[in-house]
Amino acid sequence: MTRDHFARSLSVFAIGFVFLIMPAKVFGHCDGMDGPVVQAAQRALDKGDVNLALSWVQATDEAEIRKVFAKTLAVRKLNPEARELADLYFFETLVRVHRTGEGAPYTGLKPAGRDLGPAIPAADKAIETGAVEPLVKLITSESANGIRERFQNVTAAKKFSAEDVNAGRQYVKAYVEFVHYVEGLHESVQGGGDEHFEGGGKPPAR
Repeated sequence: MTRDHFARSLSVFAIGFVFLIMPAKVFGHCDGMDGPVVQAAQRALDKGDVNLALSWVQATDEAEIRKVFAKTLAVRKLNPEARELADLYFFETLVRVHRTGEGAPYTGLKPAGRDLGPAIPAADKAIETGAVEPLVKLITSESANGIRERFQNVTAAKKFSAEDVNAGRQYVKAYVEFVHYVEGLHESVQGGGDEHFEGGGKPPAR
């Protein structure tokens, strides 16, 4: 068996194996106390207008949110403690229903100020300011660096003897990481990153 044939055989096996064990992706920051869903819920409660929150749920879930909203408005009139608890209940309900509607798990509200990395804050800032170029520069720069780094790893690891199985495995590892990274970028560019909003829906306007 030649070195190239050996490497290709291992690569095919490794790629298939990684696809089997890869966890499902979870995107977004919609479950944060400072996230867009809770912000919409806060605006709805402040204005007494549930429509300000309904864009974050599917039409089939609208009745549930209206019901919870009405109860929340009634309870929060009792006293400050009741208001705090009622608001939190509405936040949790809206986030849970929103995430369920997009096929994502709900694991509770996350605290404000958590580290979301550079991409999400940059995306939010682009929407707020109307300037997309800083976001484009960030993503293209990091993507290019990621491709170059993984390419260097795989080309360096490619130089191994067919008798050196450990070196072959290191090549396969670098190859799989490189291919998956490029594939993931390409799928995102082609619209594959929209799976967070299942059913063909688009992200609601902020």
